[in-house]
Amino acid sequence: MKRLEKLKKNKDFQHVFNKGRSTANRQFVIYVLKCPGREYSRIGLSVSKKIGNAVTRNRIKRHVREVLRHLEDKLEMGNDYIIIARKPTAAMSYQESLGSLKHVLKRAKVLKR
Repeated sequence: MKRLEKLKKNKDFQHVFNKGRSTANRQFVIYVLKCPGREYSRIGLSVSKKIGNAVTRNRIKRHVREVLRHLEDKLEMGNDYIIIARKPTAAMSYQESLGSLKHVLKRAKVLKR
């Protein structure tokens, strides 16, 4: 089974929003819901329509997915994550996204050392 799966359903998003805890920096907000006993994690991405056009939003999502693929071995497994991109992410490069997402994951205490 894959280690990271997608979180797609609205009811799953709402459950994580209501029961999970949030951590943020200027570029990202992350909600984490611990689900003990599960061997895989689920990731949901959200980019507001207020951020650029569709091309910009899709580029942001590609950057975030690639960063998560890069950090997959360092993430705590068995959690649900929702990552919300804020406006400053539209102007960020991949390296800046990597640093910013690492920072917010460390603040959320879900990144293994």
